[in-house]
Amino acid sequence: MLLLVGLGNPTPDSENNRHNIGFKIIDAINKKFGLSKQKPKFKGLLTTGNVGDQKVYAIKPLTFMNNSGICIRELIEYFKIDAEDVIVFHDDLDVEFGKIKAKFGGSDAGHNGIASIDKFIGKDYSRVRIGIGKPKDKMEVSDFVLQNFDEDEMIGLEKITNSITDSISILIDKKLDLFSSTVNKKL
Repeated sequence: MLLLVGLGNPTPDSENNRHNIGFKIIDAINKKFGLSKQKPKFKGLLTTGNVGDQKVYAIKPLTFMNNSGICIRELIEYFKIDAEDVIVFHDDLDVEFGKIKAKFGGSDAGHNGIASIDKFIGKDYSRVRIGIGKPKDKMEVSDFVLQNFDEDEMIGLEKITNSITDSISILIDKKLDLFSSTVNKKL
C-alpha cells in the first residue's frame, strides 16, 4: 500500500499558485486512475483506489503547506503505512520549470512543507520535485511561489501532469532515477 501526497494550500485563490503543483498532480492521478471521490479525512482530502495492481491512498493536506506533516502522520499511523511507502509531489524553486527530479530522502532545501513532513515522519520517503524555476526579478520567493502560473506555464503544467501520470507505474515500483529520466524525456 502506498500513500501519494500532493502539497499545496487549500484556499480557492491558491488553486493555480506555483506552490499548489502537488495538488494538481494528485488531481490528475485521481482522474486518470478513477480513484474514489475525495473525502475530508485526516485533515486532508483523501482518495483511494488502485494504480495498476497497487493499492494507493492519495491525499491533499488541508493543513496548509507549512503544516503538511500533521496530516501525513495521522494517516500513516492509522493505516500502518511505512514512511518508505510515502511519495510526496511538491514544487521546487531549485529545479528548472517543467523538469522533474525524484529522490529518496534528503534535506528539505528550505521547503516548509517538506520540513513539516520531515518533522512528523522523518526523512525516509520519496519526493518528486517539480521545477517551478526562480523569480526573474528581485521578487521575494514567498511572493513568487504564491503567484499563479502564467498562460505559458499552464500549458507546460498540462504536459507535466500528463507525463507524470503516464509514467506513474515506474514511480510506484520506486525506480526513481528511471522515473525522472522517463518523465523528462517526454517534456
